[in-house]
Amino acid sequence: MADAKREQLKVQEQKAILVAVLETGSRIDKDTALDELHGLVKSAGAEVVGELVQKTNQPSGATLLGKGKVEDLKQLIEATGATVVIFDNNLSPSQGRNLEEELNSVIVDRSEVILDIFARRAQTYEARLQVELAQLLYYRPRLKRMWTHLERIEGGVGAGRGPGEKQIETDRRLIDQRVSELKAKLKEVSNRRERIVATRDDQPTVSLVGYTNAGKSTLMRTLTGADVYVADQLFATLDTRTKRWHVPHWGEVLLSDTVGFVRDLPHHLVASFKSTLEEARQASLLLHVVDASHPEAERQIDTVHQVLEEIGVDRTNMLLVLNKVDAVADRSAVDVLRVKHLDCVCVSALERSGLDKLESAIIARLGDGIVIAEVVTSVANGKLFAFLSQCADVTDRVYDELNRVRITCRIDRRYLGKLRAEGQVVTLKDTFGRDIVSSDDEA
Repeated sequence: MADAKREQLKVQEQKAILVAVLETGSRIDKDTALDELHGLVKSAGAEVVGELVQKTNQPSGATLLGKGKVEDLKQLIEATGATVVIFDNNLSPSQGRNLEEELNSVIVDRSEVILDIFARRAQTYEARLQVELAQLLYYRPRLKRMWTHLERIEGGVGAGRGPGEKQIETDRRLIDQRVSELKAKLKEVSNRRERIVATRDDQPTVSLVGYTNAGKSTLMRTLTGADVYVADQLFATLDTRTKRWHVPHWGEVLLSDTVGFVRDLPHHLVASFKSTLEEARQASLLLHVVDASHPEAERQIDTVHQVLEEIGVDRTNMLLVLNKVDAVADRSAVDVLRVKHLDCVCVSALERSGLDKLESAIIARLGDGIVIAEVVTSVANGKLFAFLSQCADVTDRVYDELNRVRITCRIDRRYLGKLRAEGQVVTLKDTFGRDIVSSDDEA
């Protein structure tokens, strides 16, 4: 019966019981263990009618839950009329199959809920390809669980295999074929995105990363004025969006907002979305946005670090942004975060507070080792022009009647010696616009 139900299943509009199994020593608090799953299930559109949490030294290899808890769950299903049981854990195919047989109910794990949300939120061609690939890779080892009701039919050729088993083999071949097609299409999309990102070398790029619902989209709207979608829900947006942002006393940068992360994000989903996160890999600076008001803020920071490491993003140039400080009930919680993460900035994107400090910190990061120079030379000085096109960011050119040109550029300090050799440097400033008095020591 559970198998027949599964064929009709969509998490949306189901009555759900939420279950979490915590191992002893887990950093997740038992009282708040299901809070995030509540948010995921709400995003998926299901109605929560019951909860069950077990803390154990040794989760059952067969059903994850202990025998007593399985019986408790069975009674809870009968009492609430639940149509689906959703685990906050990721279940193995055999655990899911065993639980469905024990409970005679549809069992869904954390990964399946996240995949369901992503499937319904995917809007662009690339996002739909990525989600389909992740779904196929997730469901392939679970086909046997979905076809058990057909395997009971006897017959077939040779070893007495039922048509269900034949269908599994057929489906696996079809899945493998479709996976190959999707990977090829995503490779094309990824190559195209890499070429687009590579053309932005002449402009600094800043990428927003962070846990889902940390306020990245709100911050992007506040900083750029862009009409981006903002909602108080997990995974409100899946696609990377890039907008121009004028930073006072610096100039224009490209600001990108990326998909949010959660703990235990399905591995296949992370792998599928690597091309979407190309912006983060190529960024001049990462802004790691954290919901400072969340009781699990520190754990969320660790989760983001793990995902960034998994997708190959360099974290050496990353600035921690403690957002939603206006919603913090106990200020000491923010103080603890600031002590542990010394290089951070506190802001409220909603109330637009702390943005001046954020802009200064970004300028300092982007301008680390960078100076603004004005150099005067002949319009025929092709050697200097070639040098600047290769090693500097030219922001202005002013020509005069004497066939000279005054060039304003951003350049790394280590190139100043060469710059002086090729032209007359008339002014030298730091990225805050302050005069640099002495710079004779540059090579």
